[in-house]
Amino acid sequence: MFRGTSAITLDSKNRITVPTKYREELFADCQGKMVCTVDIQHPCLLLYPLPEWEEIELKLCSLSSMNSQERLLQQVLLGNASDCEIDKSGRLLINGPLRLHANLEKGVMLVGQLKKFEIWSENAWQAQMQRGISQIQSGEIELTDRLLDLSL
Repeated sequence: MFRGTSAITLDSKNRITVPTKYREELFADCQGKMVCTVDIQHPCLLLYPLPEWEEIELKLCSLSSMNSQERLLQQVLLGNASDCEIDKSGRLLINGPLRLHANLEKGVMLVGQLKKFEIWSENAWQAQMQRGISQIQSGEIELTDRLLDLSL
């Protein structure tokens, strides 16, 4: 399970370096093979270990290409999916279209989200966190039964 936020840098060759604390697990679980795609709700990227992405692909395969909404979701997620492999130095290349979607520049945040990572520009991540905390504190976020059952 991936958790926490890591401030990392996009280098001049458009690579990020995966923090050391995740590398051993990623090499053991998927030989460093990952898949990166766009997030359809936020200006960030989703980075999955290959076995986790294969589960998403199975779900996407079950959608109908004859249903325009389902086909659109397939097109966006699969059309932007990029195979990535962590090299021996822990670096991962982020392709141009993906970098553009997330407005990635030098400062990048790698955010653990249990079975996947999110990749954000540093500025967009800070704005997202400020917005989220503000919405929670102001009561804008409706506390559903599921949220109320979550005891922290």
